[in-house]
Formats: sequence, C-alpha cells, structure tokens
Amino acid sequence: MLPKLIITDIDGVWTDGGMYYDQTGNEWKKFNTSDSAGVLFLRLLSIPVAIITGENTTIVANRAKKLGIEELHQGVHNKLKVAQEICKRMQIGLHETAYIGDDIGDIPLLRNTGLSGCPANAPDYIQKIVHTVTKNRGGEGAFREFVECILQKENMFEKVLSNFEEGTLTRNSKQ
Repeated sequence: MLPKLIITDIDGVWTDGGMYYDQTGNEWKKFNTSDSAGVLFLRLLSIPVAIITGENTTIVANRAKKLGIEELHQGVHNKLKVAQEICKRMQIGLHETAYIGDDIGDIPLLRNTGLSGCPANAPDYIQKIVHTVTKNRGGEGAFREFVECILQKENMFEKVLSNFEEGTLTRNSKQ
C-alpha cells in the first residue's frame, strides 16, 4: 500500500543529530540536499510530507519552507498525538501513513504507523521495531532512501522517475 502521508522526524534523520553552536550562540544544522529529492518524488505522486520534531528552530522552519512542506510541527513532545490530529484532519488512518524516526521519542509513532523506518545509525532497539532500516545514516540521505524504498516496494519508482523526466523536459522546453 502506498502511504497517503509520509511523516518524518528531523534531527537524526535529515541531520546527523549533532547540535552545532558558534561562539555567539547561533545554532547550525547540516542538511543533506539529496533528501529534498524524496520530497520531490512524493510531490509528483501528490503524497504530502509532514515534519514532526521535538526541536523548535528557525532553521527547520526555513528548510520546510524552501521545500514547500506546509505540515510542520515543532517543539512536539507527543508525536503520536500530533500525527493522529493530522490524520483526522486529512481523513485518513494512521495505518495509511509512513514514519521515519531515530530515537526514543519516536517509538510510539514508529509502532503505530502503517510503515516505519529509521536510519542506519539509530539505536538497535529502534532498528528492531521498524519495517525498514536504511543503509544511509541520519544526515546522509536517509529520508530520500526511505521514500525510494517505499516507492520501489510499491512498484512506483520507475513511474516517479518518468514523471520527473517528463516534467524536466517540459520545463526546459518552456525556457
């Protein structure tokens, strides 16, 4: 079953989980741009992405805005509850979603979605409860790999690549 919504954590999935600060107290996060292709692939199939994260930073808000992810929930302590609220609003069941997370705060959501995943560097006890463990570590394209695994499992990956190629050719021909 192709999920009707993909939900993702950020720190430890889209980033390496590190928190970087400069001498003036500014926080930095490093995102891997390959993860944006996962968002693009889902957009081509009209599958929305929701970010649910325990952190609350302008950095994540800026990344979500740049990628056109409207469903952004930061500073969340109960990710399962927020996911249930999103599903209720979208009129879908939690079993019709997929979630990728990497740590203890993600366990309830990992256990209650239709499809769950984690990056390769997630703790063993997380890896044991998910359906998919990516080969990539957090911050190294784990989100994109998770999306590609779902699309390949559902025999949709070639369609997405074809749609992307056709869209690229159409855009290029208009320039």
